[in-house]
Amino acid sequence: MYQYTDFDRQFVKQRAAQYRDQLERNLSGSLSDDEFRPLRLQNGWYLQRYAPMLRVAVPYGEISSVQLRVLARIAREYDQPDTQVYQTAQSTQAKFGSGKMPTGYGHFSTRQNVQFNWIALDKSADVMDLLASVNMHGIQTSGNCIRNITSDERAGIAVDEIADPRPFCEILRQWSTLHPEFAFLPRKFKIAVSGAREDRAATAWHDVGLHLLRDADGQIGFKVLVGGGMGRTPVIASTIRDFLPWHQILNYLEAVVRVYNRWGRRDNMYKARIKILVKAEGQRFTDEVEAEYRQIIEIDGAPHTITQQELDRVTASFVPPALTAGKPGSVLKVAQILRATAENEVEFGRWLKQNVAPHKNPDLRAVTLSFKRLGHAPGDATADQLDTAAELADLFSAGEVRVTHDQNLLLPWVRCDQLPELWRAARKAGLARSNIRLLTDMISCPGGDFCALANARSIPIAAAISERYQDLDELHDLGEIDLHISGCMNSCGHHHSGHIGILGVDKDGQEWYQVSLGGSDGSTLSGAPTPGKVVGPSFGAAEVPDVIEAVLDTYRSERRSGETFIATFRRIGMEAFKQAADRVRHSVAAELA
Repeated sequence: MYQYTDFDRQFVKQRAAQYRDQLERNLSGSLSDDEFRPLRLQNGWYLQRYAPMLRVAVPYGEISSVQLRVLARIAREYDQPDTQVYQTAQSTQAKFGSGKMPTGYGHFSTRQNVQFNWIALDKSADVMDLLASVNMHGIQTSGNCIRNITSDERAGIAVDEIADPRPFCEILRQWSTLHPEFAFLPRKFKIAVSGAREDRAATAWHDVGLHLLRDADGQIGFKVLVGGGMGRTPVIASTIRDFLPWHQILNYLEAVVRVYNRWGRRDNMYKARIKILVKAEGQRFTDEVEAEYRQIIEIDGAPHTITQQELDRVTASFVPPALTAGKPGSVLKVAQILRATAENEVEFGRWLKQNVAPHKNPDLRAVTLSFKRLGHAPGDATADQLDTAAELADLFSAGEVRVTHDQNLLLPWVRCDQLPELWRAARKAGLARSNIRLLTDMISCPGGDFCALANARSIPIAAAISERYQDLDELHDLGEIDLHISGCMNSCGHHHSGHIGILGVDKDGQEWYQVSLGGSDGSTLSGAPTPGKVVGPSFGAAEVPDVIEAVLDTYRSERRSGETFIATFRRIGMEAFKQAADRVRHSVAAELA
């Protein structure tokens, strides 16, 4: 992991002290709420439906066990709502038939951040101090600026990796943090970086997507994609540079963001993202970026060129950890032991298949802890579970964890001979369910239970579908399926890229849901990135689980041997699935009549 310098540590602590002063002035009345608003947002503090929400940055998903324990403490001691506020919230949710609203937890987001939903604003400076004590913060997790840089959760360990993206992610983080020219962009700006052949970072869905690759001479560079995004207008990013030498990436991004800052819409927030500019201008946008880039290089003197010395300095933080030696014996012997254990323990075998991934080091594996359990919203982790994850990281993964795009945690440094022991420990903690990449490993935003922007609740829909599909035999038979749920068109649940997507919509004050099929995030399983297609008119909340079941039954009846859901959908098209969904709609209408 990147090791903070004295400057880094001092910077974060000073920012926390600055925020405390701003908060105290706001609470005393000398700084109005309107004046305080941009200041708290710059530090990751939102005011949501019932209480403040804090978004903590986890740059490119890397987090230590020490940091996890501080997050656990924040969940345990600070994620506790005011009694009156909580009673009001609970009373409101009861009208929708919801159960008790959870408190005392953190939530992993699709952009590798951690969020808390119940921290009182007058305690927020104390939380900032706690975060700063372990080199964490909420800087630029909100606002119209360059947000948290995201990457592949297997960065540095993937067997298909061309080059480790983490040093470049860290350099991008340092360059973009509090960049004076890019603090007030037309709209938020998100960058994702991938260094592997498989795109596990969904780069084509970002404002800027960067792919590390090698040219014919073996030199490292970037393929640059610009203009991706979800929301009301889902757009796949366009490639504007097939190969850019690595040392010029900051200068080139400076050109991209300058052009966006100059010409991006500021009169309409729904048309302010860079995707709208790229789509409207096409080649003119690329030409202007290239012209700006030439000026930066030839006239400005290429001020952001990355030197080899700087890259080496940052890269030194990302060497593999020193691990204790495994049990004596060959890789083949370990494989035989694992195979025998899997034959005796069916669940262990399933876990090896779904939750354990190959590693660049053949003696190691990458292991995903599943935070998709019945009774918990996708991505939610209680204080105890955060502490447990930290303990598992210390015991099995050199004290390091990764937050994944799919709202789970990944242990990147697990010795093969320790897999049975890890499985037993994770199973005891409820974190070893073998559902990774299966239907119940769904992505979901917090939705209307917490978010003031949401049109509908996401969590009850996720819970209803999860409850219906608890049989692991059935889940494994259905195979790999991406189910994504968003509570509104802002698409925080990435519904556009789901093989099955669910979007909450508002109809005359009532919660309804659109279902889409055939989306892709760009991974090998999903194929080329593409937005899903809407099945038809929206459904009531009670209908959604039946619609999903009808869609999956159609898949089972139509699939060929070994065929995945997305492959079947692309082969036979929408019509059979649409008819199945319509039968649910007509059945409900008949019952009501």
